[in-house]
Amino acid sequence: MIRVALAAAVRSLPRAPGLAYEPKFDGHRLVVIRTVGGVTLQARSGRIVTAAFPDLAAAAHHLPAGTVLDGEVVVWHAGRTDFALVQRRAAASAARAAVLARTLPASYAAFDVLELAGLDLRARPYERRRALLVDLLLPLGPPLQPVPMTTDPELAETWYETLPASGIEGLVVKRMDQPYPAGRRGWQKLRHTNVRDAAVVGYTGTARRPLALVLVLPAGDETALVSSPLTAALRTEVAAAVAGRTSRTSQGATITAIGLGEVPFHPLDPPLTAEVRHTSTRHPPPEVLRLRTDL
Repeated sequence: MIRVALAAAVRSLPRAPGLAYEPKFDGHRLVVIRTVGGVTLQARSGRIVTAAFPDLAAAAHHLPAGTVLDGEVVVWHAGRTDFALVQRRAAASAARAAVLARTLPASYAAFDVLELAGLDLRARPYERRRALLVDLLLPLGPPLQPVPMTTDPELAETWYETLPASGIEGLVVKRMDQPYPAGRRGWQKLRHTNVRDAAVVGYTGTARRPLALVLVLPAGDETALVSSPLTAALRTEVAAAVAGRTSRTSQGATITAIGLGEVPFHPLDPPLTAEVRHTSTRHPPPEVLRLRTDL
């Protein structure tokens, strides 16, 4: 299993000599491993997801053997990345994945190269790894592409303010002289304030088919909110996560859901954590982007 680098959240744009800024794409973390024998696609959790993305696996066969890339898989729709479509791709069966690869083609936004032609590059500075990544991928072209990068904080701030319309959720900041921080929060991330982590204190529906999550946002109070309906992929993920965690005192628990009134829900003990997008304390309801299984 390849241990990926992580990023610590910051509240303002870091500014210092020797920093690099990259757009933070709203997709699924994916490690591409090209060996002499073929291609393996690994999720951040270590799960092998090669069968879900046959289009990316086919493109990765053009990489030299002994190459390992770190990046984000995204699906573009109507001029922006669509996280729900990435989830749909990730949850597809092998047979369905082949169809979706044609109708919802995936793109790979690579932001690091960990190995190249069998040489481990993780101890090399980011500046050198970045140059090798660009030299490797630019001749190949889509769907394998290096993410944009700048060392200009003013341009980075412009990206931060203007790119959300394209589905970009923020910036990742790295030191130019930094080795690859495998398994550590050695990078920094600046996300738009409507994307945050929330406590999952319950769910509506059933344990086998959860419909929405009951959330407490980090907004200074303990008011619980019901999320918008979960996607099919998230329903499957939540069902696996809540197995065995439902509180025994769930009888009679209700909560007010926007547009539905009072609905029953199942409390969770202990709570889970989810990344959500939310722009208002009242309307629309929070959108669940993903479970934070890394916490």
